[in-house]
Amino acid sequence: MRPLDVDNRMDVATRFADFAHHEAYGNSERYDNWCQAIAADHEVCGLIADLPAHKQQPNLVLAATRYLGVPEAPPEVFLTWLREHWSDVRREVLARSTQTNEPGRTAVILPLLAQIDGPIALIEVGASAGLCLYPDRYSHVYDDAVRIDPPAGRSTVVTHCATTGGVPLPQQVPEIVSRFGVDLNPLDVSDPDDMRWLHALIWPGQSDRDERLDAAAAIARAEPPTLVRGDLNEQIESIVDAVPAGVTPVVQHTAVLAYLDTAGRDRFYGQMARLGARWISFEGRGVFPQIDRTIPGRRQRDDNRFVLALDGQAQAFAAPHGQRMHWL
Repeated sequence: MRPLDVDNRMDVATRFADFAHHEAYGNSERYDNWCQAIAADHEVCGLIADLPAHKQQPNLVLAATRYLGVPEAPPEVFLTWLREHWSDVRREVLARSTQTNEPGRTAVILPLLAQIDGPIALIEVGASAGLCLYPDRYSHVYDDAVRIDPPAGRSTVVTHCATTGGVPLPQQVPEIVSRFGVDLNPLDVSDPDDMRWLHALIWPGQSDRDERLDAAAAIARAEPPTLVRGDLNEQIESIVDAVPAGVTPVVQHTAVLAYLDTAGRDRFYGQMARLGARWISFEGRGVFPQIDRTIPGRRQRDDNRFVLALDGQAQAFAAPHGQRMHWL
């Protein structure tokens, strides 16, 4: 085997082992065990290493297996299934992208959104099916003690977030008068196959997220957002410019910009600094070094993987799906 093949296989093994340790551990026992098994299997690592680099994401590969009906089995059975069905898994991985649309993320966005004068035109880049465009239609529970409901009353979608550091919890949801999203491949909650993919992206053992996804999709079907297909860097200026006078444009994104290269991220950062819009970002550490540099020095070494920021200034650390938040 050529040294390059060995290096690529080792890169895959490291990537899946890291995912098991840093992401799946404590969140999904099945994904934790499966990823450790993949990392230890040279043959399977070789299959994954043959994919384009941007398609080797553990989330994407695992979601493809779930979409295809992989049994919830022990690691050795899972690996056998993966080898036997690899051509089908490869086809789905190449055709799809990671578009996790977790409504729970709105719980960490809400404290920032509530600080912005309304009415608000909410704009999301990398919107997937647009389910994070409805923070005002969901109920939010913080620390199992503080509950914030929409004006119409309790919602069928309930987020739960544990907080530390004195998070400035809002008294009420903001007034959102329009919802607009852009995505390279917008998903439609009225399409059964798109819903099947969204459910496949949820990790095993997290039935509460499955239920919340269905409830959020019902809200989106009743009041559809405007979703357009396109490149976020190409679309964002015209979208912001179309917001009418008297309405505050707010651009948000969650776990999206990591999929752009450095030039694409820098271009987006520059546009957000120039455009007349407020900006809420929720991305992993390292996605925007410009934002990471605004984290207080004493917190720079904290092992928190997502940073919540307003207008380019770090405000909090938070768990990727909105389960926890620490105010800075």
